[in-house]
Amino acid sequence: MSGTYPGAEQPRRLGGRYELGAVLGRGGMAEVFMARDTRLGRTVAVKTLRADLSRDPTFQARFRREAQSAASLNHPAIVAIYDTGEDFENGVSVPYIVMEYADGSTLRDLLHSGRRLLPERALEITAGVLQALDYSHRNGIIHRDIKPANIMLTRSGTVKVMDFGIARAMADNGMTMTQTAAVIGTAQYLSPEQAKGETVDARSDLYSTGCLMFELLTGRPPFVGDSPVAVAYQHVREEPQPPSSYDPEVSPAIDAVVLKSLAKTADARYQSATEMRADIERVLDGRPTEAQTAVLGAANMPTQRLDPRQVGAAAAVGQTRAMPAVDTPTGYQSPAPRYEEGLDGPGGRPPGPPRRAEPRRAPEPEKSGRTGYIILAIAGIAAVIAAILLAKSLLKSGGNASSKAAPDFGIGVKTFPQAQQMLAQPDYTGFSLTGSGKDCPPGTDVHSGNAGTIIAQSPAAGAYGKPGPITYCLSLGPQNGKVPPKATLNGMNQDQLKAYLGGAHFDLANPLITSQPDPKVLAGNIIDVIDAGNNNAVLDGQQVPDVSKVQIGWIVSAGPSKIPLSTQGYIGQPYNSVVSQIQGLGFTNVKPVVDNPGGNLPAGSVTRISPGDNSYTADTPIVVYYAPQPVAPTTPTSSQSQGCDPNQDPTCQQNPTSTASGPGNGQTSSNPMLCVVDPNAPGCPNAPTTSKKGGGGGGN
Repeated sequence: MSGTYPGAEQPRRLGGRYELGAVLGRGGMAEVFMARDTRLGRTVAVKTLRADLSRDPTFQARFRREAQSAASLNHPAIVAIYDTGEDFENGVSVPYIVMEYADGSTLRDLLHSGRRLLPERALEITAGVLQALDYSHRNGIIHRDIKPANIMLTRSGTVKVMDFGIARAMADNGMTMTQTAAVIGTAQYLSPEQAKGETVDARSDLYSTGCLMFELLTGRPPFVGDSPVAVAYQHVREEPQPPSSYDPEVSPAIDAVVLKSLAKTADARYQSATEMRADIERVLDGRPTEAQTAVLGAANMPTQRLDPRQVGAAAAVGQTRAMPAVDTPTGYQSPAPRYEEGLDGPGGRPPGPPRRAEPRRAPEPEKSGRTGYIILAIAGIAAVIAAILLAKSLLKSGGNASSKAAPDFGIGVKTFPQAQQMLAQPDYTGFSLTGSGKDCPPGTDVHSGNAGTIIAQSPAAGAYGKPGPITYCLSLGPQNGKVPPKATLNGMNQDQLKAYLGGAHFDLANPLITSQPDPKVLAGNIIDVIDAGNNNAVLDGQQVPDVSKVQIGWIVSAGPSKIPLSTQGYIGQPYNSVVSQIQGLGFTNVKPVVDNPGGNLPAGSVTRISPGDNSYTADTPIVVYYAPQPVAPTTPTSSQSQGCDPNQDPTCQQNPTSTASGPGNGQTSSNPMLCVVDPNAPGCPNAPTTSKKGGGGGGN
């Protein structure tokens, strides 16, 4: 199916620019099309809100939030957002997002193809996901729906995280994972706090990444069940099996990383994507990990059976039942497999790739009684030691052992006074702003955001630690720049223009460059600078208030246009007619010249034209050569010898010495070709008649 309106022959075009093609995928909320950007001539992906949801303001707001969240992120491991807009279909506004087209497949497609991933490759892919999450977390955005369907693997092997459809800024007060009594997310990858509808932070994404890593290693999620409720219950109360119980090739070090990321409490997990990625790199390098070794024994601890009502409000049947109706936002997916939606196959096991090894069975009760007592004794001793260490920590810290996530002021959102008001809230007790607003990390674009808004902070938004002072960087406001006037541009080549515009802070990463003939501008020099994003409006010496909003481009001169000239059809024609015809082509410098010798052609007819057949500029000299008229076989008088030369002037007449029958006495000219060249010459039929004065040749 292509993006065309019903009954339409032409492809559907959004914003007068994006021509929709084949459908790449569908989700619960949106459809994604392959498209062509007709302005820039590149392939893109366009995500549109489903038409049946376009009238719902909740879905409209969520779709726009995805655009805002993803558009603020610019990282190689995150699918880039190029543009947003709205299209009107049947009178309803349908928003769309234009994004990078990633040529590849989702991890879900890879997992369900039956291909086996080596543990090392699974770690590398997970590290790529964590690289994207580290960037988004540092910019204050939590993804909240990390799963195989939202991770692209390009043909070159690059990891791309996409679909920030339910992402939220970390600074949203009281941010939970419930909306209209429904859990937002996909059951197999929900963190315990998501399943319980509690406030979440960046560490919730790390739990989901742990679930993803588990599935890459084993071919199945850590928890499956007959319904989303059953899966959510397991996330909250049951410990996962180590991946090695499904694949013996998984090392204890990998088990430790996975199980630490799947800890039930956020404080027991990795505290940042950077920390988890560093441990994965240690495993790949064969070095010891920082994961707590105690996690390795968690899978063998007895499972505590609780009433499902204890799972939490969001895991109750009435709320979780809404999960399948919530969008599983993805741009590149086919219909989701049943177990990913929480609808498992027979026996609660997911369809798809067969498991490589059965889980290790627990020892028979009669054989493991003594082992159980030993484990309980060790656990009791460990608990006592932990309590002592915790008490010491509390005493040293004055009784305050809780860490807090640093507030998120947004990027170009809050001013200094607004940030101070935010810190006055009880949730941010202990935090304060310090410095003069010039503490900008290297590489910070100080012109991003509105002037006076905070665009960077340290510690980073969402970073956990003891509350304290926060340094910050204030935006200087949009950068302005000036385009040279046209008279200056016409004397610049492209390198000179780039140097000038770069110094004026214009973005030259993707300029729109065109070429056209111009007789007044030297070939290779600049004719005009344009704003390609504003209907190619010409910028002639203008001061641009915000260069970031200008899609710069320029027009290069190809030099004067050229006129084709073919000479063969003119040979033998009267030269004065040929001169007029060539001038009619657009040539401005055409002149006739006598050709000597002229060959056998009649006098005044064209013998050749120089230069020959080709294309020339309008001011190129064009010479039309014509045949001379023959010289009369008479001897001119002395006065006639001082007259004209018929080989230089075809209108020149040479009178014979006899005055009785020569031209001028009512006789026909003795040179017929003279009448061809000049019909009004004396002696020609069309020559004006003259009256004779006096008689004879003598006087009285």
